[in-house]
Amino acid sequence: MLIKESLERKPISRSGLPIAAGRLTADASGAVRIGTAGWAIASRYAAEFALAGTHLQRYASRLNAVEINSSFYRPHRRQTYERWADSVPEDFCFAVKVPREITHECALTECTAPLDRFSEEVRGLGSRLGVILVQLPPSLAFESACAAAFFDAVRIRFEPHTGIACEPRHRSWFTVQADRLLRAGKIARVAADPPRAAGDGEPGGWRSLAYYRLHGAPRIYYSDYGTEILKCLGRKLAAQRLQAAATWCIFDNTAAQAALGNALSVRRVAPDAI
Repeated sequence: MLIKESLERKPISRSGLPIAAGRLTADASGAVRIGTAGWAIASRYAAEFALAGTHLQRYASRLNAVEINSSFYRPHRRQTYERWADSVPEDFCFAVKVPREITHECALTECTAPLDRFSEEVRGLGSRLGVILVQLPPSLAFESACAAAFFDAVRIRFEPHTGIACEPRHRSWFTVQADRLLRAGKIARVAADPPRAAGDGEPGGWRSLAYYRLHGAPRIYYSDYGTEILKCLGRKLAAQRLQAAATWCIFDNTAAQAALGNALSVRRVAPDAI
C-alpha cells in the first residue's frame, strides 16, 4: 500500500485515504507571488537588493516567494528549513519541489517512506510553506487510481492551507479525465512555458491556485523573456488573481541568470496589473 495511516476520526478521500480537515485555500492573502527557482543573486542584479544579510534575506527584501528546487536532488534537514523560514518576512512563502526519488524513481507508487521523510523535513517551514510542487517525468502517463492515491497521500501530510501544484509532462495528463481528478483532489496543474501539450500553457485542475512556471523560451532554462511577453504575463497574473485564492509565478530560466531579472521586471512593466 502507498500509505498506512490510521483512518480513525479522519474524513475519507475518494481513494479510501484520510484527508486533512479544514478549508483548502492554498493562500488566502490575495497576493501575486513572484520569484525564481532558488535565491542566488547574480552580480548584475546585486544593486537591486539590500546589501546586508544572507543571500536569502537579501532576495526576500524584494521578492515575496521562492521555489526550492534543491529538494528534488537531495534532502534538507528540518532545522535547515526552520532556519530559512526564520530568515524571511512574515508574508514571504516557499514552494518546495518533491524529491525525484518519489516522482521519478518510485513513479508515485510505494513511496510511503520517502514521502514521510520529505513531509517531516519541509514542515520546518511552518506557515511560510506555500506550495508543494510535484514535477512528473516526461515518461509518466496518467493512471487514475495511482494519481488519486498519490495525491491523497500528499494532501493528508500537509496543512489545509498548503497548495499542491502538479507539473505533468506526458500528454495523457492533459485530458478531461485527468483535469477532473486534479480538480476533485484540489491539485492545481502548472501552467508551463514552453508548453508541451495543448492546454499546458494555462492553469488547470483546481482553480483556487494558479501556478505559472516559466522555463525560458525558445531555449529552455536559458532564454530571457522580453518586455512585451512580461507585460502579457502581468495581465494574466492579474486576471488569475481575480479568480484564484493564490497566484504564483516562478521563473526557472536560471542557466544564464535571466530568471531574477525577469522576476524583478514583471512588477516594473505591469505595476497596475499586479
